[in-house]
Amino acid sequence: MCQFSGRAALGYAGMVGLIFSALVFWLLPVAGAGRAGTAIFAAAGLFWTLAAPMWLWLGVGSRNRALLPAAGLVVLVPAGLAAAFLPPSVLLALIALVWVADTAAYFAGRAFGRRKLAPSISPGKTWAGVGGAILATAAYAIICAVSIPSLANRVTGLMWLPYLAGAGVLCFVSVVGDLFESALKRQAGVKDSGMLLPGHGGILDRIDSATAALPVGAVLFHLILAT
Repeated sequence: MCQFSGRAALGYAGMVGLIFSALVFWLLPVAGAGRAGTAIFAAAGLFWTLAAPMWLWLGVGSRNRALLPAAGLVVLVPAGLAAAFLPPSVLLALIALVWVADTAAYFAGRAFGRRKLAPSISPGKTWAGVGGAILATAAYAIICAVSIPSLANRVTGLMWLPYLAGAGVLCFVSVVGDLFESALKRQAGVKDSGMLLPGHGGILDRIDSATAALPVGAVLFHLILAT
């Protein structure tokens, strides 16, 4: 990953943003086309549930630089497609789940955090924070299931098991997305992912968890529609 500064950084970020936006626009009809859309989101889901955790475990180092542009496509394009494909109510519910998980992780980590989750990547994150995120996500999912009629009609009996498991997967990938973006910044030797939102880690710090949760949420939504 190369480091840029000033106008060069803005120009490069703008170019990459235009390329990714063009890909999202081009692939949007595919995302809503049944199996093709499911395949795109499923591939992104495999990245976040298997490839990204393994990559973090091995270390996002200089030897992986050739893979970083491809990782950018996998991270941003499926998330953009999911944001465009999902109904507004489902999109908002997924974003709210990410917010709930992030907020609970922060407060649980501050109150009970002792054992670090990934000290070489993000020293502030703890296993207690992950536990708090999982509990808060489960509570949020239960509240949604009992208060939203369309969910209440589907989530009954044994369906609670896959439903809560899906919420757990969304929580897991949101944590992975956060760690993955932090690892990329550390590998690049920068504090912020961009010049927007200084002091917040850059714009990617505000959407890192969502980039992982949205395509996985789209997979789950496809599955719900298929049942």
